[in-house]
Amino acid sequence: MNVLVTGGAGFIGSHVVDELLDAGHSVRVVDDLDPAAHDGLPAGLDPRAQYVWADVRDPDVWPDALVDIDAVCHQASKVGLGVDFADVADYVSRNDLGTARLLRALHDVSFTGRIVLASSMVVYGEGRYRCTVHGIVRPGPRRREDLDAGSFDPPCPVCGAMLVAETVSEDHWLDPRNVYAATKLAQEHLCAAYEREHPGTVVSSLRYHNVYGPRMPKDTPYAGVASLFRSAYERGDAPKVYEDGGQMRDFVHVRDVAHANVLALAHPEGVSGAFNVCSGTPRSVLDMAEALRPDGAPRPTVVGGYRLGDIRHVFASPQRAIDLLGFRAAVSFDDGMHEFRHAPLRATIGPRPAELR
Repeated sequence: MNVLVTGGAGFIGSHVVDELLDAGHSVRVVDDLDPAAHDGLPAGLDPRAQYVWADVRDPDVWPDALVDIDAVCHQASKVGLGVDFADVADYVSRNDLGTARLLRALHDVSFTGRIVLASSMVVYGEGRYRCTVHGIVRPGPRRREDLDAGSFDPPCPVCGAMLVAETVSEDHWLDPRNVYAATKLAQEHLCAAYEREHPGTVVSSLRYHNVYGPRMPKDTPYAGVASLFRSAYERGDAPKVYEDGGQMRDFVHVRDVAHANVLALAHPEGVSGAFNVCSGTPRSVLDMAEALRPDGAPRPTVVGGYRLGDIRHVFASPQRAIDLLGFRAAVSFDDGMHEFRHAPLRATIGPRPAELR
């Protein structure tokens, strides 16, 4: 199978490329090494792949990049909460316009193969909550005055009582609560529209939970929390944990995420729809900070505070991915965090390719 991987030089994309190549597939990568995430040519790129150094938003790249392609793995994306709302245009451009340009190019060549989209658990907003009186309820956005007072858990919108967080399945309501989340949901809708209008196409939207592992970016506003905590320990600092550290997440290793992509791309019949890509074992943010702490390092510091775009709890059921894709996360939390203490983060081995200068 000839697979196009957009964003294939990035954190998750490069691991997808590795697994596809190891499985005997041919891979073509399109990546523009976004300067917000890359200082130059990153280490760890597999030389067996073909690299096209170009922006997915450039329509001129696609006539050649799509030649003989059987399947598309769309990883290219601007991720994380970013700096502040000033990032909005760049998020929409890179994520939604980039996806639209790709889909238009696929339409132009009458593509009807597999499309696997890198989506995110952020499309859910707050996770699933149960009130002991009113059952499953949908909490509103957390109020600034409550957060300022150190009240971080959303209350029941009916009676104000404490809620209990539960696992989220793919049919849960979607309620994106920051710019990044809104763009990821738009990507899902755009790909679903393409699937409906091009019979024979199968789109699998993989909703990644909190991904960590080797080649994670570091020291940027777009790095994941695991990378930020590890960098703090490497500086000899105690990582700062927002709120009370009790935020529940599902931390899933990047090799497991790559495997989920390959399963979706190579599935014998193809399976459409959304899939949670998660471990199925939620942990708190403070648990993760403690698991990354090297011997003798200072303990993480719970500093309170908050970011308005953050949600309190979201963790998911992996059952649909188990049943339909045959995907089960193989790397345990303890083993993955132990490895990640020493795993190489993103490193630069040379200048940006000439095509991108």
